[in-house]
Amino acid sequence: MEVKMVLLVILALAAFAAFCVYQNRKRRAEIMAKIRRTWGERPVRQYTGAEFDAIGRYFEKKGREGSYIDDITWNDLDMDTIFMLLNHTWSCIGESYLYFLLRRLSFSTEELEERERIVRYFAEHGSEREQMEYFFAKIGKTGARSIFDYIYNLADYEEDSKTVHYLGIGAFLFSLAALAAAPAVGIIMLVASVSFCWATYSARRRKIEPYVMSCKCLLEMLRAADELQKVKLPAIQEYRENIAKARKRFDKFKRNSFFVLAGASTSAGGGIEESLALYINFTFHIDLIQFGTLVRELKENMDAFESLTENIGRLESAVAIASFREMMEEWSVPELERTSSVYLRTENVYHPMIDEPVKNSISVERGVLLTGSNASGKSTFLKTIAINALLAQTIHTVLADSWKSNFCQIYSSMALRDDLMSQESYYIVEIKSLKRILDHMEDEMPLLCFVDEVLRGTNTVERIAASAQILRGMDRENVMCFAATHDIELTYMLEKQYENFHFQEEVKENDILFNYCLYEGRATSRNAIRLLSIIGYDTEIIEAAEASAERFMESGEWV
Repeated sequence: MEVKMVLLVILALAAFAAFCVYQNRKRRAEIMAKIRRTWGERPVRQYTGAEFDAIGRYFEKKGREGSYIDDITWNDLDMDTIFMLLNHTWSCIGESYLYFLLRRLSFSTEELEERERIVRYFAEHGSEREQMEYFFAKIGKTGARSIFDYIYNLADYEEDSKTVHYLGIGAFLFSLAALAAAPAVGIIMLVASVSFCWATYSARRRKIEPYVMSCKCLLEMLRAADELQKVKLPAIQEYRENIAKARKRFDKFKRNSFFVLAGASTSAGGGIEESLALYINFTFHIDLIQFGTLVRELKENMDAFESLTENIGRLESAVAIASFREMMEEWSVPELERTSSVYLRTENVYHPMIDEPVKNSISVERGVLLTGSNASGKSTFLKTIAINALLAQTIHTVLADSWKSNFCQIYSSMALRDDLMSQESYYIVEIKSLKRILDHMEDEMPLLCFVDEVLRGTNTVERIAASAQILRGMDRENVMCFAATHDIELTYMLEKQYENFHFQEEVKENDILFNYCLYEGRATSRNAIRLLSIIGYDTEIIEAAEASAERFMESGEWV
């Protein structure tokens, strides 16, 4: 009978082990299938505001030093959308580093060439890339909770006194001794001690719960680092060595993490052992006692954590860039150099978010004034050049047949609006935005800037007078300004300092057609009044407006 029971227990354990192996293999197969299915495809994901905030926390902690894409420029160019288009990542580390990378301009040829090497390696070695993506997927994402918030804020964590934990454990052990001496009293004491331990557990566990999620993510990073060492990829040997070196610093952390992570909502591979650990935690507070050890280990090894983040982030962002290139199909590697003067030569450049874009080419060595009617393509062209300039110095990829330019800072002043919170008018917001660009003209690194409708927030006379002086002040060897304007007067006043380009439209019958092609020279069409008739304005209004415009063109005076 006893032999049968032992055999049944052994069979049950073997069945459970086989089931776990089956589940792990099934899970791996599902992840690998998704990795292959999504490669080179447009990422499909709905982001909440909280998730976007979490993704940006690494940049907020580490990126606002030196030259970076400031908030105004990032929002002007709608770079959140570009990030989402690029975000073929599987871990919170990868997507946070990718966001960081997009906001940090590189001025180093060596850095971009190394990035290019890894991107091309993953693009050309599908099997190795899929192995890496699987490692990243095992790390996982933390959703609206940023691992960086909690880990970087650990220094502020105030550990609770452990007295209550040890008191509960002592009471429990004493009740066991009493149970042997006086069973009735011992049972009462046992129930009381367990009740005390359980009652004091939940509130203290809730306090550390956000940190537990970050610790869980770090543990998955360590597990992935261990598995990464089993794969021999010479192309990323330096990264593997850096990851292994940082991983070794967390041996004690890993040993002390099991009880702390037991019962975590996204804990991997949960089973009977975790359920048992959860009950042990309630009774003996092992997780709360060990959490202090984890905190100390993290504080002492923050440099190792940052090394893990940077090396894993570089590898996963390279995979995301390779997937982006596969998705876009038409792209090229930019040619960038360090020069004191600014220039740009690009052929067939296009905007990444337009499905059937009209491609344009431009070659300039000084500022550009863009003219044309509303909706003709001026703002889109400004964003197209700005976005590609940014991508050239971050992901080393441009959406064009060719791109040659110098390394430069990038700023814009485009999609501004009234600041209701500070009660600032559009004009005040606008001149402050322009001032921040002017303040960087003396920097060592050349400046590339984009301005849509200079000083649109004020009257015509002052706008033209001030705009001309501001744009003339930007006429420097180390500054190139792309400015869109409706004020044709500026094209004459600044024709010695700026190149003139324009977009045009064609009015046919009762419709207006735009071809979105860039033309040299200033805009000459005058279709704004004619558009009124297409919309259905009264004939008298249209005729009077045309007559008034003609008189002004002849005499220079308004009647």
